[in-house]
Amino acid sequence: MAIENPQKDPRPQRTRVAVLLKRGAIGLLVLCLLAIGAYALLMKSGEAQLRVPGEKKADSRVRTVPVVAVAAKTGDIGVYLTGLGSVTPLNTVTVKSRVDGQLMRVLFKEGQIVRSGELLAEIDPRPFQAQLTQMEGQMARDQALLKNAQLDLERYRDLYRQELIAKQQLDTQEALVRQTEGIVKTDQGQIDTAKLQLMYSRITAPITGRIGLRLVDPGNIVHANDANGLLVITQLQPIAVVFTIPEDSLPPVLGKLKAGERLPVEAFDREQKRRLAVGSLLTVDNQIDPTTGTVKLKAIFPNDDHELFPSQFVNARLLLDVKRGATIVPTAAIQRGSQGTFVYIVKVDQTVAVRPVTVGVTQGDEASIEAGLFPDEQVVVDGTEKLREGSNVDVQAPGSRAPAGKGPKASRS
Repeated sequence: MAIENPQKDPRPQRTRVAVLLKRGAIGLLVLCLLAIGAYALLMKSGEAQLRVPGEKKADSRVRTVPVVAVAAKTGDIGVYLTGLGSVTPLNTVTVKSRVDGQLMRVLFKEGQIVRSGELLAEIDPRPFQAQLTQMEGQMARDQALLKNAQLDLERYRDLYRQELIAKQQLDTQEALVRQTEGIVKTDQGQIDTAKLQLMYSRITAPITGRIGLRLVDPGNIVHANDANGLLVITQLQPIAVVFTIPEDSLPPVLGKLKAGERLPVEAFDREQKRRLAVGSLLTVDNQIDPTTGTVKLKAIFPNDDHELFPSQFVNARLLLDVKRGATIVPTAAIQRGSQGTFVYIVKVDQTVAVRPVTVGVTQGDEASIEAGLFPDEQVVVDGTEKLREGSNVDVQAPGSRAPAGKGPKASRS
C-alpha cells in the first residue's frame, strides 16, 4: 500500500502573493498622484491669497485701450467739384515789326511788366520820313493843278453862256477838274500811308502784360514777315484756368450758370496743400470729350499777387453748393467694414459702441454724416485698430501723444 506525501502544493500561495504586491503598487501610485494634485492646489490657493488688490487694478489697466476722441459738431460744409487744370493766359501776343528796317533802339527789359501803348522799340524812321516829304510835295503840285483847272472851268462856263465856245470844250474842262481831284485824293492816301509807315517805326505794346525773353538785338535788320518777331507779351491779369470735370457733374453746373449764380473756384498747388488764388467760373466748353468722358471749364482769376503763371499745373476746386447745419466729424473717425461705414461712439461708462452711419459730403479732413450720429457725441479718431464693441477706453485729448500701436483702420467684425 502506497503512503501519500502530506506536503501541500506551493503554487497557489505564490500566486496570491503576486496579486497582493501588484495591488499595493497601484495603490501607492494613486496616493502619489493625489499628493501631487493636492500640492498644486495648495500652491495655487496660496498665490491667490498673496495677490494684492493693486495687481488686479494693473491687469484691468492693461485691458483698457487708449484712444483720441472728438465731439461731432454742427456746421456748414461745401459741395465741391475738383479737377486737374492748367493756367491759360487770356491773351498772348508775339510782337512783330510791321515795316522793314534797322532796329535802332530796344526800350524794354526782359520780364518787364508793360502797359498797353508803351513804347518798346524803334526802327530807323528816316526812310519813311523822306517818303512822307516826297508824297507831301507831289500833293502840293497836284493841288495847284486842281486850282488852275477849277479856274479854267469857271471861265469856260462864262464863255459857254455867251455862246463863244462849244459845249464839248466845257465838258472836257469839267472832266479835267474831276481827274485832278482824283489825283489829289490819291496823293492824300499816299501821304497817310507814309505817315502810317512812320508810325509803325515806333513799336508799342498792344496789350498789358509781362514781356518774355528778347528775340532780336538792336542793329539787326527786321522785316514784317519775320516768323519769330521781336518779343512775346503774355497777359497775367486777369488770367484763366482751364480744368476738367466728369460729364455726370455737368448738369448741376449748367443749372447754376443758367440761374445767373456766381460759382467760386479755388486754385491749389500740385500737392493740394496751398491755395494759390480765388476766382469764379467763366464758361463751359461746348462739347464733351468722348475719349475721357470729361468736359472743360474755364475759370477767371484776378491774379493780383501773380501767384498763377501761364502753363502752370493746378488743382481746381469748384464750389457747387453749401450744406447748412450738417453734422460734421473728422474723416479719420469713419471706419469701413463688410456691412458699410460706421464709427466708434464713446459712451458715458468709458466703453465704445459701434454705430452705423451714412456719410454725405467729404471735404478735406471733414465729412458730413447724414444719418446715424447726433451732434456732441464723442467719436474715436485715433486708436481704432484695437477696438471692438464694448471695449474699455482711456480717452485722451486731441493733440496729445498718439496711442501706441497705431496701425491701419480696423474693419467691423
